[in-house]
Amino acid sequence: MQTNVITTPETIVNGVNVTRMGETVETIKNDPKIAKFQFRAQNKWILGAHNQTTIHGFYGAGAEDTNRTEPFILDADEAPVLLGEDKGPNPVEYALTALIACMTTTMVYHAAAQGIRIEAIESTLEGNLDLQGFLGLRADIRKGYENITVRFKVKSDASPEVLAALTKNSPVYDVVTNPVPVTVSVVTE
Repeated sequence: MQTNVITTPETIVNGVNVTRMGETVETIKNDPKIAKFQFRAQNKWILGAHNQTTIHGFYGAGAEDTNRTEPFILDADEAPVLLGEDKGPNPVEYALTALIACMTTTMVYHAAAQGIRIEAIESTLEGNLDLQGFLGLRADIRKGYENITVRFKVKSDASPEVLAALTKNSPVYDVVTNPVPVTVSVVTE
C-alpha cells in the first residue's frame, strides 16, 4: 500500500531556514527549559600578554552539544606598543568582534523571521578607550571602552530604522549595554 507524504518546501530567507526557525520557536514555547544554554571557554596564559582560549563544547536545547569535533582556538595578545608580540587580536578587539558578529547575525535572523530580505551587510566599529583607567592612574576614567560606534551599510528594502531596531535583540549588545553579574574565583597552587 502506498502512502502519500506531503512535504512542505522549506523557506530560506537571507540564508536562514525560516521554516526550521519557526519550528524551533514553537518548540521553545512548548518547553521553555530547552531555551537555556551554557557557553564555555577555557583559557591558558602563554607568555607576556599572549594567551590562548579554547572553545569546544556547550550545553543547549536540553543536552550537551556533540556536533563540534574540533575546538576553536583563539589567540589573544597585545600590539608591541602595548608590550605584546601581536600574536592575535587584543581582548578589547575581540569584544568588538563579538559585538558586531552578534549584531549582524541578529539583524539577519530577525529580518529573515519577518520576511525582510538582505542582500549585503558591511560594518565598521570604533571603540574609544583611555589607558589611564586600566592602569589605575585616574579613578574617574573607566577601565573599558568609553564608547563604541557601530556603522552598518546594508543593502535591503527595509528602512535603516527597522534594521537598526533588529540589532538591539543581540545578546552581546545586551551584555555590552547592561551590567552582567560576573563571579570571579582564584585558586592558587
